[in-house]
Amino acid sequence: MLPALYPGDWLLAYRTRRVRPGQIVLAWHPERPGFLLVKRLAWRERDGGWWLASDNPAAGAADSARFGPVPEEKIVAVVLFRYWPVRRRRELSRTGSSLNHVGPAPCLRVRGRRPCAWLSGG
Repeated sequence: MLPALYPGDWLLAYRTRRVRPGQIVLAWHPERPGFLLVKRLAWRERDGGWWLASDNPAAGAADSARFGPVPEEKIVAVVLFRYWPVRRRRELSRTGSSLNHVGPAPCLRVRGRRPCAWLSGG
């Protein structure tokens, strides 16, 4: 998912079925049970499924170009924020980088609700 997400980024995701194009989501791979994908929603198909896109298709990532639209029930959560482990934060502070918000919704929008997971990318 470069350039939006890097290997080692940690994600805060909110479990929901209310999604819209442009959001980064967690979705179960339609052909590999138990394999969770982190992809961007491109568009909704007429049959109710979603087209998942990689931000860097040249890297050979698995997305809907390979396996087609993903059924709506396979979309698990929307990524709200990314952050880095403490060690990486120290390294990035030397370069002047900061934490990036990757979801369209601010954290306060889900106030009082539980995030679905703390996940480590990689």
